[in-house]
Amino acid sequence: MSILKSPRRLALAAVLLGGTALGGLGLSAHMAAAQPTPAAATTAPIAAPATTSLQGFGPLVARVRPAVVTITSTERVQPEQAGSPFPPGSQQDQMFRRFFHGQQGQGQNGGQEESRTAKALGSGFLVSEDGFVVTNNHVIAGATKVVVTLDSGRELPATIIGRDERTDIAVLKIDAGQKLPFLALGDSDKAQPGDWVVAMGNPYGLGGTVTAGIVSARGRNIGSGPYDDFLQTDAPINRGNSGGPLFNTQGDVVGVNTAIFSPSGGSIGIGFAIPSNLVKQVVAQLESKGHIDRGFIGVSAQNVDPAMASALKLASPDGALVAEVQPDSPAAVAGVRPGDVITAVGNQKVSDPRALARIVGGLRPDQSEDLVVQRDGNTQTLKITPAKLQDTASANDQADQPSSGGRLGLALAPINPDTRESLGLASSVKGAVIAAVRPDSPAGNAGLRSGDVIVGVGGRAVTSPEEAVKAIGQSKANQAVALRVLRDGHSLFVAVGGEG
Repeated sequence: MSILKSPRRLALAAVLLGGTALGGLGLSAHMAAAQPTPAAATTAPIAAPATTSLQGFGPLVARVRPAVVTITSTERVQPEQAGSPFPPGSQQDQMFRRFFHGQQGQGQNGGQEESRTAKALGSGFLVSEDGFVVTNNHVIAGATKVVVTLDSGRELPATIIGRDERTDIAVLKIDAGQKLPFLALGDSDKAQPGDWVVAMGNPYGLGGTVTAGIVSARGRNIGSGPYDDFLQTDAPINRGNSGGPLFNTQGDVVGVNTAIFSPSGGSIGIGFAIPSNLVKQVVAQLESKGHIDRGFIGVSAQNVDPAMASALKLASPDGALVAEVQPDSPAAVAGVRPGDVITAVGNQKVSDPRALARIVGGLRPDQSEDLVVQRDGNTQTLKITPAKLQDTASANDQADQPSSGGRLGLALAPINPDTRESLGLASSVKGAVIAAVRPDSPAGNAGLRSGDVIVGVGGRAVTSPEEAVKAIGQSKANQAVALRVLRDGHSLFVAVGGEG
């Protein structure tokens, strides 16, 4: 599923809700008083009622609405973005651009077209009385000017304090000259499927729009990045809702509306919001530093399926199976090995590679943590000190190649110079090349193929076909075995098991 990054384009799949074209973590929907207060007074979010009447959400919306804002971003659009259907420079092309876009076409003397400005609308909400605003990164990405419109209609210029592409969160700052009503970030972990939620924002330029629905699901992965953990809702949200709050009946903002799944670009009841707990972490760093410092340990991990769990002697198919450890990385220094299954980092449980990516990304660089791994059927605790994730690095990318099946049905060969050259193997690579896979064999059903290089069996490295055969033979005939395979320069595990 792809997500379009432009707030002015429709999609046939998941669509960012970033703006209607015109030319971190839970938020608690508690608000400070809207009117100015004396400088000496202490302000704090006003507690919302414990419950909302089943007769409607009116009282709750009335309290929350003053902190929800409209965001107008302006950017320069290059001529090739104008979308003229006519040949460049033709009379029809110039007329199209002049009347439909208000820009100059290519002149008779071959002069270049002038760029034009375009505006897009999105949503956001205040998170402090002194004017910090949370929205989506894609709402303001590429903007040369950002204006925030308060619920009162007052327009204020905004400064971009920081933005994070990986989580699609941005923080703006406005100066209203007075204290403003705001929403506090709440606990999205409390949002459960079936709970009532309310969305507010600016769909298609209709500011102050309120819609209601339920939490449809948690932990959705929509393919937008390594930290996907979206709340799904059927509350109608549309283009222009991006960056607006999703809150529950207690007034807690549990998410930031970000994307929809739609064949038409409009709401069909499948919307996605960034959980407030993730937003909370991101916003805190953006407010204080203007950027995000993420942890990095240097592993490539994959899912653990039931067959793999059996092969690795795990009690359940949970955790992140380490397929590859980067040399000289924090994981390598800590003693992490391919074949280890990471089940916890500190006091946080690791259920799968995506959970590992989110947890590691939230770690403070250079601060040691306990890393709990399953190795050879035993639990070990390693001490790891994350490094700082660089922009060019990939944070625990998932080598998502789960397989299941039996074992054997293989013909193995040693790595000779010709094989090494044809497969592009480094001189340091040792193991057994799969020369052939018998059709419909357990190995074939497990996804193994000619050209794969077996470099390990379970947690044990193998350097030759003989070692591989010996290691495989040491497992029981009806028990799956985990083969570590090098394929196209990447390491992954394949569970091969069953009757041999």
